[in-house]
Amino acid sequence: MSAAASTESPPPPPANIISGKLISAAIRGEIKADCASIASTVVPGLAVILVGARPDSMAYVRMKKKACAECGIDSFGYDYPETVTQQELMDKIAELNADPKVHGILVQLPLPDNIIENEVTSAVDPAKDVDGLHPVNCAKLVTAQTHGGSVKMNWKDLSSIPFHIACTPQGCIELLDRSGVDIEGKRAVIIGRSNLVGMPVSLLLNHRNATITIVHSRTKDAQSVVKEADIVVAAVGRAHMVKADWLKEGAVVIDVGINSVDAPDTKKGYRLVGDVDFKECEGKCSKITPVPGGVGPMTIAMLLRNTVNSAKRAAGI
Repeated sequence: MSAAASTESPPPPPANIISGKLISAAIRGEIKADCASIASTVVPGLAVILVGARPDSMAYVRMKKKACAECGIDSFGYDYPETVTQQELMDKIAELNADPKVHGILVQLPLPDNIIENEVTSAVDPAKDVDGLHPVNCAKLVTAQTHGGSVKMNWKDLSSIPFHIACTPQGCIELLDRSGVDIEGKRAVIIGRSNLVGMPVSLLLNHRNATITIVHSRTKDAQSVVKEADIVVAAVGRAHMVKADWLKEGAVVIDVGINSVDAPDTKKGYRLVGDVDFKECEGKCSKITPVPGGVGPMTIAMLLRNTVNSAKRAAGI
């Protein structure tokens, strides 16, 4: 292969594939430009707390720090052994809450069993809760006005919302918007009701005037409910749960699931798949996200955007 050929860009994905890699790269470019435009006033700073040595958590933290460096965001890492006490973590969070150089605080989850997770995440200042998991930020998402009211929210521009929204749900909406999917008036079915994804993404879709239904483990005849959906968000954590006969023709599918399945033919011995059987469903969908390469890259992009927005608010920009 010639040197010229080796530098060619990869071919674009098929028209019905929503590429989180491409969309997140575009958003990171916007974030980098945003950081450059405010650099003389404020440099956004993200503090990341990592407890223990879980390989997946360590990999996630490395990716987040690398992304910060690429965009012009300062990152501050605080690594602790699994033997760290609850009080040590609470003290560090209190210190970071008071540090004006830190605009976002991320506690990498999960935490060891000896730590009360919700107490740690709730100790983060809501203004610096760039994960969007603090009860105050969750409550704001619930109580924010969809119609009327004295405070108008522009739900078509999530970067303008004056509080932090959870990163993965926010990324799901960005994928829909930037792929030209019209949300208003559509029937949206969310599979899974977790506080991390299912519930907040249902609220975001509701704020965009979709008619929402949440499918969960106690839903009767879940398949028939999902089949009515124009938009399906799968976030249940069960590999290949959604098959082609679950979907209506032309449905849009956002697959949040990331599951490890045995694959003896691969070097690692496993592969990552979504909650949706991609190969079976791809031909039936007008739009669908792959796993990996769909929602995953968007989560980090939204974390960066939340951090920059936090810095701008702190600086009065």
